[in-house]
Amino acid sequence: QVQLQESGPALVKPSQTLSLTCTVSVASISTHTYYWAWILQPPGKEVEWIGAIGWSGTTYYTPSLRSRTSISRDTFRNQFTLQMSSVSPEDTAVYYCAGGPDRIAGTDHDYRGQGTQVTVSS
Repeated sequence: QVQLQESGPALVKPSQTLSLTCTVSVASISTHTYYWAWILQPPGKEVEWIGAIGWSGTTYYTPSLRSRTSISRDTFRNQFTLQMSSVSPEDTAVYYCAGGPDRIAGTDHDYRGQGTQVTVSS
């Protein structure tokens, strides 16, 4: 069973950059047709797709966050990373990494991590 584990700071100050890493086990992030995504769930709201990186390294972003979001990968460590700049308290959410074959966007990927709470506050 493919496993994903998020890691990163739980508290980020406003205007700083949020950085989270997802470590993938069992499957390689370079597996053909696999996509690896970040999604978030603000308190009391629905889960939202942030973006994804594909097996070949191509990246995709939701338009509303494109200007301040970057997803990258480290194939040696089998990890992919989310960076979100200029965060505000509205970015407070549980952040999940997810992935699987043939799905770039959306929130129902085959595999998902447990999620990590990130709070933006001074």
